[in-house]
Amino acid sequence: MIFQEKLEQYAELAVKVGVNIQKGQYLLINTSTDALQFARIVVKKAYEAGAGRVHVQLTDSFMTRAFYEHGAKEEFSKYPKWIVAQRDELIEKKGALLWIDDEDPDLLAGIPVSRISANQKAGGAALVNYRKAVMNDDIAWSIIAVPSKKWAAKVFPNLSETEQVPALWEAIFKTVRIGEGSAVEKWQTHILQLDERAAKLNELKLAKLHYKAPGTDLTIELPEKHLWVSGSSRTPEGTIFTANMPTEEVFTLPSKYGVNGYVSNTKPLAYQGNIIDQFKLTFENGKIVKAEAEVGNELLQELITADENSRYLGEVALVPHESPISTSGILYYNTLFDENASNHLAIGEAYPTCYEGGRDLDERDFDSLGINKSITHEDFMIGSAEMDIDGIQPDGTTLAIFRNGNWAF
Repeated sequence: MIFQEKLEQYAELAVKVGVNIQKGQYLLINTSTDALQFARIVVKKAYEAGAGRVHVQLTDSFMTRAFYEHGAKEEFSKYPKWIVAQRDELIEKKGALLWIDDEDPDLLAGIPVSRISANQKAGGAALVNYRKAVMNDDIAWSIIAVPSKKWAAKVFPNLSETEQVPALWEAIFKTVRIGEGSAVEKWQTHILQLDERAAKLNELKLAKLHYKAPGTDLTIELPEKHLWVSGSSRTPEGTIFTANMPTEEVFTLPSKYGVNGYVSNTKPLAYQGNIIDQFKLTFENGKIVKAEAEVGNELLQELITADENSRYLGEVALVPHESPISTSGILYYNTLFDENASNHLAIGEAYPTCYEGGRDLDERDFDSLGINKSITHEDFMIGSAEMDIDGIQPDGTTLAIFRNGNWAF
């Protein structure tokens, strides 16, 4: 399969499996000028699939950094109302949302953390309706990625400049099962396999998970009505979509106040155009009471203080160490990929869809049910070939869930 054919298939995959565009449906694509060529292919595929109107919202890395470097201080605590209105109209029209990510992991390196934090908090507060729609799967949404020169250089520093972007393209194609046969059919099979794994975990009705690995000894309680789900999601209208491409995880939500112990990261966290790495978090009754990072510590402190609930966890995700991305040996410096090579957790908001009947719950009841609500949701990787996880059932029965980083059942 030649490169152009792979591009076409990737675009089709994003449209038909990612957001699963419906006839007459609006589609909003958020991407950057570096991804414009690929975005054009996606737009064409979307219209061919019956999309009503496709709008592309472009950013530019140079312009983004210029804002953070030279923007007026007061602007970082504001958020444009037209962006909020755009997202609200998309939700009202039951449109779909696609991110095509190509961000440089070091885009905002050297920028004062106070500016990054203020802008993140302002956006989180302004886009509350949008965040609720995404976390509730009220609209179809998906994230995919394409290479940029700076990202490719970060991933493949030992290759020549002319080899870096092609190498990252090929690596991405492999993660999304493009290259041989129908990628759409391969994804349908893959999602079924993940759904089967989630179903097995739901049958166990676990009360706790106990993680043991070098630098990690953590116990996570699970709500009685927790649900394990895969990367396949469904809108209230019944449209099935895949939020993350690639995806290798099954995940659920923790009990907000039931996390105790300590955990260390095993892969760098690319966050807000910076890297946070070599960090350890200590929990007491769900709350992060100590956080230390050798790289990006100031930004880590800002992350866990974004609001009153950003010191609590919102997601528990299981990914075997022998997953395709992990065995490739490539460190992507991009959470979309790195989280699918490793068991991971998420700081911040929980997905209500991981709780039985959660989509219809009143948010005022979230806290008493152990469902965390926050303006942030940030995954970080903790898995390795040395990780064991035990599942503990309500009667105290202990079951092996992971041994040496892989499924034990």
